[in-house]
Amino acid sequence: MLTLISRRLLQLPIILLAVYTLTLTLAWAIPGSPMDKGEGRLPPKEVQQAIEARYNLDSFWSFYFSYLSNASGLAHIRGRIDGTHARQDAQMQAAGLAPPTRFVFDLGPSLQYEDWRVNEILAGALPVSILIGACAIIIALVIGLTAGVLGAVRPGSLADTGTLAVALVGISLPSFVVGTLLLLVGPVLLGIGSVAAWGRPQDILLPAITLSLPFAAYIARLTRMGMIDALGTDFIRTARAKGLPESRVVLKHALKNAFLPALSYLGPATALAMTGSFVVERVFTVPGLGQHFVNAVLNKDLFLIMGVVLVFSTLLILLNLAVDVLYRVVDPRIQD
Repeated sequence: MLTLISRRLLQLPIILLAVYTLTLTLAWAIPGSPMDKGEGRLPPKEVQQAIEARYNLDSFWSFYFSYLSNASGLAHIRGRIDGTHARQDAQMQAAGLAPPTRFVFDLGPSLQYEDWRVNEILAGALPVSILIGACAIIIALVIGLTAGVLGAVRPGSLADTGTLAVALVGISLPSFVVGTLLLLVGPVLLGIGSVAAWGRPQDILLPAITLSLPFAAYIARLTRMGMIDALGTDFIRTARAKGLPESRVVLKHALKNAFLPALSYLGPATALAMTGSFVVERVFTVPGLGQHFVNAVLNKDLFLIMGVVLVFSTLLILLNLAVDVLYRVVDPRIQD
């Protein structure tokens, strides 16, 4: 297991470098200017040139290497070693100014939100997206495992047919459709949840349910197929022959083996739930990272785009690693 963890951690910077290069290439090709303040209004040409020179926006490769140096922490280490940061802080203190906050992994300033750095935006918005994603995965596990087990215990029954139908609907309906329906049914008709509000526990309910349904549908299908296979194996027949209660046979023996396919799906699903809630956040006006990312793309805020993508990519890789480790804990027969 240590070999697996070491190998994946060594691969992490290589994967992030590839993601960074591809994303920046695509983001750089987006039409428009990050200095556009709406309706094509741009600052004077001299001001544009000064801003571009300050942030290395005048050259792709200049921006590529300068941002990579700051985001990877190399610039911070170099500044500490050669004393550049200390000299700059001393000069600002001598001038009566407070030294700036320095980040080891500096994701740069936001071109859209003045006086805000991408690290500060992520620190405020990322926990909201992670909270919604975590709640969505918990709800998806409860719904998916329950539906999958019920459908597998009585294949072909009304419960099984209903489970498959609900799973099909959950996979087919887009999140914005489900979210809109829940907004109409929940807060408007039943008084459950809230509209365009955040800060109370009940405000998490509707976004989390909306985000959980596609994942619950896939988990239900994977669990059902795994349970049907497990219930037909010899060790299940042996457990029943020993006179064990059916509930124990199903939940302890069969479900443990049937859960492995769902566990494999859980890694990317968790990462997607925590990082892919852009549409849900827009529908429910949640102050997560989704709205910032959409606005960053629309306004070509390169620093914010790259910061969000790098953080989300890191989460995806680490969560997949965590699932691989759990997979080996559940089934020790799997080797590195």
